[in-house]
Amino acid sequence: MRANDSATATATIAVSTPDPAGQGTRATAGQEPPTPAAPARSALVSRGALLAVLGVAAFSLTFPGTAWALEGMGPWTVVMLRSVLAAVVAGGALAVFRVRLPERRHWAGIAVVAGGVVLGFPLLTTLALETSTTSHAAVVVGLLPLTTAACSAVRTGVRPSRTFWIASLVGAAVVIGFAVQQSGGAPGRGDLLLFAALLVCAAGYTEGGRLARHMPGWQVIGWALVLVLPVTVAGAAVALSTEPLQLTAHSVGGLLWLAFGSQFLGLVVWYRGMAAIGIHKASQLQLAQPLLTLVWSVLLLGERLPPAAPAAALAVLACIAVTQRTRG
Repeated sequence: MRANDSATATATIAVSTPDPAGQGTRATAGQEPPTPAAPARSALVSRGALLAVLGVAAFSLTFPGTAWALEGMGPWTVVMLRSVLAAVVAGGALAVFRVRLPERRHWAGIAVVAGGVVLGFPLLTTLALETSTTSHAAVVVGLLPLTTAACSAVRTGVRPSRTFWIASLVGAAVVIGFAVQQSGGAPGRGDLLLFAALLVCAAGYTEGGRLARHMPGWQVIGWALVLVLPVTVAGAAVALSTEPLQLTAHSVGGLLWLAFGSQFLGLVVWYRGMAAIGIHKASQLQLAQPLLTLVWSVLLLGERLPPAAPAAALAVLACIAVTQRTRG
């Protein structure tokens, strides 16, 4: 997590940058940099793929962790405490590695990341999980990669192909149909909160992806956490004084996972994995996230999956795979 790492500079990491442990060879003047041996390159790709898989696994446990935390805490307490704890770790990492403050022109983007990823998405999904099951939420939020891609297209001005938009619309129709069918004919309060969470998180991911071209991804989320720390500390104090609190193994374990696993460490390994294998290949691995969450909802929470949940998740996965191919 050095200050000069980049989550998007795949070619630099794989070819011309010295080994992080200091064992690489630096080219001298007038010489071409040596090409890494095939075994070394293969090991780097394998390590990057493993890190990306760990990131996906961490994110897939977010909803079960939230459900556990809600067993002993109110929703506002969960959201504010997870952000405070993650900010302590992120701030410590930024200080240890002596990361310089971002340039002034980047702070607006960091604020969007903070509003979407640090506050908006966790709060809206936590409120939704008070009335929705984790399996239901996993299917709805499985649309996030498509929502992010659409938001990115609007933000960057890139015009995806017609196939991309058709697959995106089909995926959205599947999710909306699933939500309506499960809610008895009309989207419920939880569904509306989840759809709102998709929008704010997509905005946060899009802006974070843009900022990751200028600074390492872990620093983007780190500065976003630090930026809203005064708000989350004040919010945690108010929430703890107004909401019931019962410390159990589940509630504490769920909160700690949300703070250190989902909110920070998951993002660290995810971005480092992307740096090693490339954003496109890493995004393919993320297709399994909704299905993993369905598995955790059964194993950890004892939920009984509605028959439509796995089918809807697979349909959304297929739509996302089509969009990835058209964007590749």
